Amino acid sequence: MAEKLYFKIGEVARIFKVNTSLIRYWEQEFDFFKPKKSKKGTRYFSRKDIDNFEIVYHLIKEKGLTIQGAKHYLQSKKESETLDKLAVINTLKRTKALLKDLKIVLEERSHSNAPENNKTDLK
Repeated sequence: MAEKLYFKIGEVARIFKVNTSLIRYWEQEFDFFKPKKSKKGTRYFSRKDIDNFEIVYHLIKEKGLTIQGAKHYLQSKKESETLDKLAVINTLKRTKALLKDLKIVLEERSHSNAPENNKTDLK
């Protein structure tokens, strides 16, 4: 149930259902993408990088903005407010997923520990 700290580019591509080339391209276009790179050049994206990618993904793929439009939008006064709201939303999504996982584990435990006959005579 532990959440990963870093994700490889292929994992990020699968999460968002995009090509790795798009991720590399947006990394060049948006200066706040700063994945760590190994000596071999493997990119390791932190949770913050993924949150930032999700913001850009939302603006371009879901809202239909161009790259320049997304850059302008992010540089406007709404930037900090938008980033804060999306960060809260992402935190809530992760918390919800964690709680769902916890619920499943607890339900499995309660079913495996439950006695077969829960009936008691009340006389």
